[in-house]
Amino acid sequence: MEFHTGRLIDHVHLRARNFAATRYFYEQVLAVLGIPIAARGEGWFQADELFVDAADARTVPSHVHLAFQARDRQMVDAFHRAALAAGGTDNGAPGERDYHPGYYGAFVLDPDGNNIEAVFHGPSRRSAPSVVIEPGA
Repeated sequence: MEFHTGRLIDHVHLRARNFAATRYFYEQVLAVLGIPIAARGEGWFQADELFVDAADARTVPSHVHLAFQARDRQMVDAFHRAALAAGGTDNGAPGERDYHPGYYGAFVLDPDGNNIEAVFHGPSRRSAPSVVIEPGA
């Protein structure tokens, strides 16, 4: 089976009720996954396709399921530990799932109740480490 990434989703936008707690949570779990916060400002940050900002009093926080890619099972385990230490709530300890052979994932709820997962699909080869988009004509 062949998988493609970088074609369907441009970005995911989350709105956080407690922005400081949410920013801390994502800084910790993304660091374990090797994904840096690429840009930040007052009340917002961005890491790859993920954009998070502070919800105002009239805006309902987002409630979605996000699954982050992990390089191996140890990274899934480290994600789960970091997420719990950063204020996340366990929503499924690391382990194999019956979604397909080799699926190993862990689930946590972030400070706003979003279901966040790290998943390793088993040994595979990537055609490139990431999709690189450069401004141009």
